[in-house]
Amino acid sequence: MSDPVPPELEELLTGDPLVAYLATSHEDRPHVAPLWFRYETGTVEVMTTGRKLANLRRNPKASLAVQAGPATDPDWTATLRGTAHVVDDEAEARAANRRINRRYGASEDAWSGNTLVRIEVGSATFRRY
Repeated sequence: MSDPVPPELEELLTGDPLVAYLATSHEDRPHVAPLWFRYETGTVEVMTTGRKLANLRRNPKASLAVQAGPATDPDWTATLRGTAHVVDDEAEARAANRRINRRYGASEDAWSGNTLVRIEVGSATFRRY
């Protein structure tokens, strides 16, 4: 089976740090929130808590939207859809949190109270403008 994320998009997702918008489901309604992420070969790592985490524990279907460039004239947009896996292992969460924080230039231990979620990407759409 081929990777659902084209190589050109993988390069963009691992390039400059951007904000992703995570969509989850709460009582059969969408819940969307911005967050930092890290992408590596078909998997997205995020650190989260609160409503997003509770939603993913109940329903693991998730979607992330990412855009680069100005809102009025984006360079590219992408949507990744997949299945989330909540990782309750503290050592894995600490390591992932540090990877994400390094990507965004934050202190390694910032957001250390959040929980690691890995999203296995099942499909992706991508468009350059």
